Amino acid sequence: MGETPESLFFILPRSAAPADATPQTLGAKAYGLLRLVQLGLPVPPAFVLGTAYCREYFARGGRLPDRVRAALSAGLARLEEATGRGFGNARRPLLVSVRSGAPVSMPGMMETVLNVGLDRANLAGLLRTTGNPRQVQDCYRRLVAGYMETVHGVAGAPFDAILERQCASQGLASPRELDSVALEQIARESQDLAAALGPEPFPQDPMQQLLGAVEAVMRSWNSERARHYRRLNGIDDAHGTAVTVQAMVFGNAGATSGAGVGFTRDPATGDNQLYIDFEFNAQGEDVVSGHHIANGTARLAHELPRVLGELQRIKTVIEAEFRDMQDFEFTLENGRLYLLQTRAGKRTSWAALRIAVDLVREGLITPAEALAQLNGVPIERIERTRLSARDAAPPLASGIPASIGVVSGAVVFDPHRAAELSAVGRHVVLARADIHTGDIEGIAAADGILTARGGRTSHAAVVARQLGKVCVVGCEALRIAPDGSSCQLGETRLAEGDEITLDGASGEIYAGRLAVTTERPERELALLADWRR
Repeated sequence: MGETPESLFFILPRSAAPADATPQTLGAKAYGLLRLVQLGLPVPPAFVLGTAYCREYFARGGRLPDRVRAALSAGLARLEEATGRGFGNARRPLLVSVRSGAPVSMPGMMETVLNVGLDRANLAGLLRTTGNPRQVQDCYRRLVAGYMETVHGVAGAPFDAILERQCASQGLASPRELDSVALEQIARESQDLAAALGPEPFPQDPMQQLLGAVEAVMRSWNSERARHYRRLNGIDDAHGTAVTVQAMVFGNAGATSGAGVGFTRDPATGDNQLYIDFEFNAQGEDVVSGHHIANGTARLAHELPRVLGELQRIKTVIEAEFRDMQDFEFTLENGRLYLLQTRAGKRTSWAALRIAVDLVREGLITPAEALAQLNGVPIERIERTRLSARDAAPPLASGIPASIGVVSGAVVFDPHRAAELSAVGRHVVLARADIHTGDIEGIAAADGILTARGGRTSHAAVVARQLGKVCVVGCEALRIAPDGSSCQLGETRLAEGDEITLDGASGEIYAGRLAVTTERPERELALLADWRR
């Protein structure tokens, strides 16, 4: 195959770590995957364009380095060898995901494109290899919409509207109930919409798709939300992102397939138990985007107990390897489990202290290592608020608790408005139909987050929890007015500025400002004081 291009890394079964493989060279995401492979855990084969390519991209004024095409060709050859499929092949097509990977974790701040490599010429080939017409059409309509939004900046809402119209016309509650005929129609309409709204039609050349996706991922390093997140967290702008190109595994393949995100411990409280959101017959973006309400472990345990048992085993393995609580993404394809990511999980300060103490008690780390893990955590300010007494009035509604604590504030419906009111000293609860990482300004400014959709492990919920915000998601009783001036919570209408209280322990939402009590983790703090002596 010739000489391997510089800064091109491979994540393949039995991969050995190159001498220059570090989170700084191939990104934290790919570095974590490489370590999972070396543990013998199931990871789809992948290759990585190291962070040097991204730095060169910006040094060239936003033009892909000439050597990118050669690197992609070399990487695809190895993926084809590993999978027995061909990129752009009409009979056995190889589809790939294109994912970002900064040296320091930045959840949801950069771009991903799934199902790259699918076109009209190889739809029949994918059908031949999967035998699943619904999966084929679902992948294609997702690719068209995702590519146009990510690569060309076309708004996603018109593509979502096509999906919603089909569901409404058939009286269906969820797009996952649509059959292959409806999805084929959606794919055709999406192609027409792409041609009408985009600077150019959706490309039918798989290599053009791949080049466009790679450039979009590199470009997203300097997106507004990524820059804002780096400012909040003191991350160097100069690093750049790696680009991971990975063979697709399909969570949308049917009843024993799905996509999930898990934490090896509760990132809100620190409790030592799996914390999972999972959607059946879905792809990863369905879970992390915040647009859907995900299931926890209960349904997974009921329908696929073997898979939950395997996740419990993986929890033990990866905590022992990484010596910290992990946030991992996984896909289930026809009952077979694949890991797509692992990283140190973002957590509340309360959970950070609890986890560090427990890891020492379990013998996974030393007290000195625990103190290092807690570096930067505001130990003197760790506390948890609880409602001091239940008022006679019942809650207005309830959702899924995604953090801890209680917060009261003026309800607002726009992230910019949240920032404005916060800047003049108001306590604010940002209420949204769904929330995504593009709302980072509002997430950072608000004291609490309330959403009608989304799960506990969506990227936005992860960021809110890390920033210490009380967060309640999946409140189906919440309806935001079309003009964004008010909302309905059950039977109660609220205008901007009306005060509400979120209870992060129960997920309940109350009218007005309620009294709270405050507690400190005294036992853990005492241990910490002993370690410092």
